[in-house]
Amino acid sequence: MASPSRRAAKVQDDQAAAFRQIPGVDELLNQPKIAELIRRAGRETVVAVAREVLDGIRKDLADSPAEGQNSRAVAVPEIEAQIVARVECKLAPSLRRVINATGVVLHTNLGRAPLSKAATEHIATTASGYSNLEYDLDAGARGKRDVHTNKLVAEMVGAEAAIVVNNNAAAVFLVLNTLAKGAEAIVSRGELIEIGDGFRIPDIMAESGAELREVGTTNRTRLADYERAITDRTRLLLRVHPSNFRIVGFSKRPELEELVALSLRFHIPLVEDLGSGCLTDLSASGIEEPVARKSFEAGVDIVTFSGDKLLGGPQAGIIAGKREIVERIRRNPLFRALRVDKLTVAALEATLQAYRRGALDEIPALRMIRMSAAEVSRRARAFVENLRDKLPVGATLEVRPGFSVIGGGSTPAQNLPATLVAVHSPHHSATSLEERLRKPFAGTPVISRIEDDRVLLDLRTVLPEEEETLAAALATALS
Repeated sequence: MASPSRRAAKVQDDQAAAFRQIPGVDELLNQPKIAELIRRAGRETVVAVAREVLDGIRKDLADSPAEGQNSRAVAVPEIEAQIVARVECKLAPSLRRVINATGVVLHTNLGRAPLSKAATEHIATTASGYSNLEYDLDAGARGKRDVHTNKLVAEMVGAEAAIVVNNNAAAVFLVLNTLAKGAEAIVSRGELIEIGDGFRIPDIMAESGAELREVGTTNRTRLADYERAITDRTRLLLRVHPSNFRIVGFSKRPELEELVALSLRFHIPLVEDLGSGCLTDLSASGIEEPVARKSFEAGVDIVTFSGDKLLGGPQAGIIAGKREIVERIRRNPLFRALRVDKLTVAALEATLQAYRRGALDEIPALRMIRMSAAEVSRRARAFVENLRDKLPVGATLEVRPGFSVIGGGSTPAQNLPATLVAVHSPHHSATSLEERLRKPFAGTPVISRIEDDRVLLDLRTVLPEEEETLAAALATALS
């Protein structure tokens, strides 16, 4: 039996031998795969990654000395593979496509409304070269980027004029800053909502320079509360649609027509923040959400809403209403800081053109919402049947009743009936299977949900052309 000192010396010798077997950076750079990598990623990036990998190997050897270490030294092909994998990871975009199998149509974390084919094609056509973004082709002179979307927006909602900024929070901010900076804006306490990620209406009002004048209580606000609060410092009445929550039970707020009459009597503009931006009646699908056009028919002066929620377009904030007020808002110097770029203009124009043609099913979010329970069931059952024979032993797929939701801060407490695909594996827990779908070794990540120790897939939010990819991803995750 070797003495402790001999064993220690043997470990040191093995460790030294292992360190000597680690190749140098120059040797690695001459490997065929890494040479090709340099051509694509650049020498500086590859060298930096190679040094990171080698430093990691040296640290592992130093941290865990053991006899026989030279026999387990990492071979050059293995190091080469590590370098290639890390560089490929660096080259891959951080923003990537995923398959949304959650059943949340306007999933804020997944980019809300997916754009239509026409919108993406219009982006590609106009963004891949120069465009007439701010050039009047008829006059041969400088134009305004507003012309590509504003008339369309106004036409779709029945307003006199409209402008577009980068999101609805910006729209509300710009309206308040223009109309009520240094003065008061009256709003019901029951409408002081938080619109996501900690952004709150009172905070936006404070930053805009408008002074918040709260009226009523959380659950009940009467028209008389607004009337008593009006002073010579009041510049607007603000009505905020509760698009991301509901107050039920002992609750009350004035009808829109009542607020319109009050604003006319006192000559104070009425501004309505609709939030989700519904342009078409969705009641046939079981969704009750105010349509923007109805607000203008009732006499509202200015309406704001999002472009990437129920409208089904890109992220944008729409400001529409009476021409004189919209023009005042447009002249605000902050409008330039909040305006949208050419990609948003292109996507919004194409989306609004679909509304003009009545082609609502061209807009993915609307097609998903309007999809019948029968169609969702048919797709789910066909998906299960097509995949059943390709599953590993023991894995099961079954259909079960459930529901989809709109999401994105829209239509709270309103669900869409759905047929879900429940996935079970004897080899992977639901948590593990969800992670394997979300973090595949290759291919498109799949975002799902877990209930009752089953991974659930909702095909309502899976585009038809994604089903084959989803099936392949599921088969791989179950293996």
